[in-house]
Amino acid sequence: MALGILDRFLERGVRKGVLELVRADGSIRRFGTPVEGYPEVRIRLMGKATERRILRDPRLGAAEAFMDGHLLVERGHIMELVYLLRANARWDRGGELHESSRLKSAIGKVITLIDGINRAASAKRNIAHHYDVGNDLYRLFLDSEHMQYSCAYWPREGMTLEEAQTAKLAHIAAKLAIEPGNTVLDIGCGWGGMAIYLAQNFNVAVKGITLSEEQLALARRRAADAGVGDRVDFELVDYRDLADRGEKFDRIVSVGMFEHVGQAQFDRFFRDCARLMADEGAMLLHTIGRMGRPGSTDAFTRKYIFPGGYIPALSETLAASEKVRLIATDVENLRLHYAKTLREWYKRCVANKEAIVRLYDERFYRMWIFYLSGATAAFESGGMCNYQVQYARSRHALPITRTYMVESEKALPGG
Repeated sequence: MALGILDRFLERGVRKGVLELVRADGSIRRFGTPVEGYPEVRIRLMGKATERRILRDPRLGAAEAFMDGHLLVERGHIMELVYLLRANARWDRGGELHESSRLKSAIGKVITLIDGINRAASAKRNIAHHYDVGNDLYRLFLDSEHMQYSCAYWPREGMTLEEAQTAKLAHIAAKLAIEPGNTVLDIGCGWGGMAIYLAQNFNVAVKGITLSEEQLALARRRAADAGVGDRVDFELVDYRDLADRGEKFDRIVSVGMFEHVGQAQFDRFFRDCARLMADEGAMLLHTIGRMGRPGSTDAFTRKYIFPGGYIPALSETLAASEKVRLIATDVENLRLHYAKTLREWYKRCVANKEAIVRLYDERFYRMWIFYLSGATAAFESGGMCNYQVQYARSRHALPITRTYMVESEKALPGG
């Protein structure tokens, strides 16, 4: 029976492109039709238990089967397999993968809400789960200059990852409308790339905060090496605690951090940002987002990648910020920029497979490239995107046209 259910799932799910399925008994089924632009992939399932595992929860089951070596990709790569399945059900054409029942979807939303409570202690633990695996891993696939673990910006064809990440920093800095002498807060500063860039290119004092001890140590070293250690202060502190201290900043930037806040903490996040922002201040929020309605975090991501994390819809992001009268002065959707970024990260991870396996093991490597493959497919064919939302507390705080953004960006390194 399991075989029949899997066959029907693949018959519906693979129409363009080809998927060959080799079962443990040696039998082969072929699904789909060759179409230009869609890959041809061959996979082998090692045992009937693997099929049952996938059917119970297609995404988590397939991920763990691949991680354990029970789902082998014999022709093509895991990136192509995930792309094939997602591209046959494109979100913007009404497609859905139908990976779970209504009951499982409802349970997923409840778990997402509970995970999103995300108090300070659990927030630090959740961040450590992903970022404290060691800086050596991230050095292997991130851009070498800024170590940006977030969506790059690709205004031109033929750019390197390093160029695209510098362009992203310029794009964001221009939206901050920084003035000489401003104080800047970087919430979720990572390895310090944004803070260092701002200190190098503006007459400002920057405070970067993180909950990752690994990131903190390296960020401090990188700021010192860049010669801006006297103008950049990094601290291991939760944004909620910082707001309680009563500090104020002229500009606030947060890149790739809002995804870790948790759905239940959205109101608190924006309330604290409003408390941290000076009266004539401005803020730029850069976050992964959903192009559709609010959803839930899938089981694979929740278990292995970002425990406590949640990708917000634009509707719930704005609804939360409206409650504290933060004015959304500009919204941009970076539709395909993260897909290009993720493909570059994937290529670098594959090229550095031996080094990653030495650092961890084969199972970790397969988990990581499955994560990057799934994320790429979500941005190319699913409902994921990146939003950049500019906020102000006063309608008079920023110029009334967007011209200043373009002019400032062109004048900055990478712009």
